[in-house]
Amino acid sequence: MAIALQNIPQRVRALILTSLLASAAPTALAALNPTPPLAVTLFEFSGAPNEPAWIAVNDGVMGGVSRGGAKLIDGSLHFRGVLSLENNGGFSSIRSGGPTRDLQAAKAIMLRVKGDGRTYRLQLATNAEFRRARISYQAEFPTKRGEWTEVTVPLASLVPQFRGQKLSGPPLDRTRIEEIGLSLSDGNPGAFALEVDWIKAE
Repeated sequence: MAIALQNIPQRVRALILTSLLASAAPTALAALNPTPPLAVTLFEFSGAPNEPAWIAVNDGVMGGVSRGGAKLIDGSLHFRGVLSLENNGGFSSIRSGGPTRDLQAAKAIMLRVKGDGRTYRLQLATNAEFRRARISYQAEFPTKRGEWTEVTVPLASLVPQFRGQKLSGPPLDRTRIEEIGLSLSDGNPGAFALEVDWIKAE
């Protein structure tokens, strides 16, 4: 049996309204302030046995003479070498395989780095191929000489490339990231050094 609102004393109506507003407030606040997505640590360079190894791939595969490689030192990854433009070279890279990662929920890759002022590249790879070789999805990020900075690389900014040539596709399959890498190919010969504290997906 329904009770007419006008038959309820004003004081009781006020108590009921206060109770309803109090119960609805948390839901309303949650809608206005959604919980930010949690960052997933991909690499923290702790030296743990289960951390994937990093390998160097330099322009020697195409006849160049650039040198570069990766080494773990005091809990961070050091990417160092010498870039050379001789013999049509000009790139140095390091890459890490490991388990296939599903980054479908992620919007960006974040890195804490200390560089030398040069512009480096983040590289991701899936099982996508071009001419029976792996496609690399790349985007640049800046560094400040001798300073730790946190850089964010939106996944939407990654461009498919094959041996320096930009491709029209396929789009990055975020559900099966098989390889993560860093590279330098800024056209400036000479020594380079990049230190990475961690890499996360967010």
